[in-house]
Amino acid sequence: MSVLVLASQSASRKAMLTEADVPFEARAAGVDEAALKRELIGVPGADIAAVLAESKALAVSVAMPGRLVLGGDSLVEVAGRQFDKPVSRANAAEHLRFFSGQTMALSSAAVLARDGVVVWRHVETARLRVRTLTDSFIDRYLHSEWPAVAGCVGVFRIEARGVHLFENIEGSHFTVLGMPLLAILAALRDLGALPV
Repeated sequence: MSVLVLASQSASRKAMLTEADVPFEARAAGVDEAALKRELIGVPGADIAAVLAESKALAVSVAMPGRLVLGGDSLVEVAGRQFDKPVSRANAAEHLRFFSGQTMALSSAAVLARDGVVVWRHVETARLRVRTLTDSFIDRYLHSEWPAVAGCVGVFRIEARGVHLFENIEGSHFTVLGMPLLAILAALRDLGALPV
């Protein structure tokens, strides 16, 4: 049996756990994220990411008694404005134009739950300084990266061409990828789910 149930279908989160050799199975959480976000207007991005991660973990843990479930979520804030995944290529271009020359705060939250009870939670925020982006760069970038970045908050894959958006990054690489992996691995060891 796998050590963990990942309450997500995120390719990035699956890849991180796979590469870290953590046995897991993935289950979609079925949480209405848009409805939750509407209830959290005015709440800081890190707190919203934590609420969404918790909602996903709890939803799956109730359906899978006895299993340790990991929920995760990421949220981007730039100049006080929160951003979701782009809904279209034109929307992605709008996001990138807004990000140009500014600092992006990317908060990634993780929650572990068992039997409908949260047993651990953690949020990390990375700060990514976006270089000044020209319209021609944005067009070329989206030509090569769309639709791969359609499912990416912040409109980038840091492990791909998205690295060209930034001039400086402060924070964990794993947090930027969408999950505070080092903290998760420590929690799994503390909970006896991974060997010490």
